Amino acid sequence: MTQTDNPTVRLKIERRSNHPWIFQKMVEKPAAKPRPGSVVEIIDATGAWVGRGFYNGHSRISLRVLTADPDEAIDQAWFSAKVARAVELRRELLKLDEVSNGWRVFHSEGDGISGLVVDRYDDLLVVEFFSAGAFRHREWIYAALREQFPGCRFYSFAEDHVQKQESFDFRAPEAPEPALITEHGVKFRASPGSGHKTGFFADQRDNREYLSRFCAGKRVLDLCCNSGGFALYAAVRGASEVVGVDLDEEILAIAKQNARLNNVRPRFVQADLFPWLRDAANAGERYDVVVLDPAKMTRDREQVIPALKKYLDMNKLALSVVAPGGLFASFSCTGLVSEEQFLDMIRRAAFYAGRDVQVLRVAGAGADHPFMAHVGESRYLKAVVCRVF
Repeated sequence: MTQTDNPTVRLKIERRSNHPWIFQKMVEKPAAKPRPGSVVEIIDATGAWVGRGFYNGHSRISLRVLTADPDEAIDQAWFSAKVARAVELRRELLKLDEVSNGWRVFHSEGDGISGLVVDRYDDLLVVEFFSAGAFRHREWIYAALREQFPGCRFYSFAEDHVQKQESFDFRAPEAPEPALITEHGVKFRASPGSGHKTGFFADQRDNREYLSRFCAGKRVLDLCCNSGGFALYAAVRGASEVVGVDLDEEILAIAKQNARLNNVRPRFVQADLFPWLRDAANAGERYDVVVLDPAKMTRDREQVIPALKKYLDMNKLALSVVAPGGLFASFSCTGLVSEEQFLDMIRRAAFYAGRDVQVLRVAGAGADHPFMAHVGESRYLKAVVCRVF
């Protein structure tokens, strides 16, 4: 067993799980409290060594296990190897460089470092911290990323609710110059730090490409269009008419810039989708392809039922403007809502809308967003493509 100077933290329970999260109520408070994000040795209630990982006594997730191998040290070389393996998956196996210069580099537990997400937009790497452990070891993480992306730029941030939960303070730097990315031949300007998180959602790449195959010559409606992803694909692939709707004026300005990059002219509308859809349905408007991709509804388990109710209301209205025989693509990035719950919500929305829905495809995020079989929490995106009658 590798000898370390790491503090030791004991569990109140016998460790009988390989899930990397160990919650506060299962952990004894150490007499000498390690700083949030420190690497510690983990001993269970039987006295057995069970792992090595990040400790944060302030967080509901007090321990994030990084290894159960006693001979594996959590040092700079370990971080370097983890990042290298993640990049190898994207470049060598998935061959994403042939498709895009914008993809997820590292996906938290799915790639082995709990609380770390990294997205690549050409030479710009956007690093998001979800745990005190990832934040505390950020210089090692940056060094590991530079090894894989020489000359890269960084933009790092952590959302306010994460900093509060994880007890660290991090003020994001000024927004960097936007990066230009190409995805299946469609161009986007990614603008992280503009109030829109990473500035672009690479997780929908495969879903954008799939849906665009059905858009040539069609009327397409992209609801919650954000920076124009689905709308732009549809326009580039020859849709006869494309309308994008979003409430956020700032993100629509980016969507219009993206349209100019691709020499296409979708119509972008700033509106609340509920009254807009009601007016469209009452006016008899029907679209051949309708996309509904709202923002995350909740992070609170107590709010899952209200979130599903809002999804139901949105989907019912969206279904009302799908032309008979048309396609409807509905998405949820709320991780707390399961695929089963989401499909049942679509069933109920179809019933209340008086439509028959034929499910053609159930999918999720692209393969650059992997999740471990024993850590389903890393899987969040639900994608359902239907034909509507």
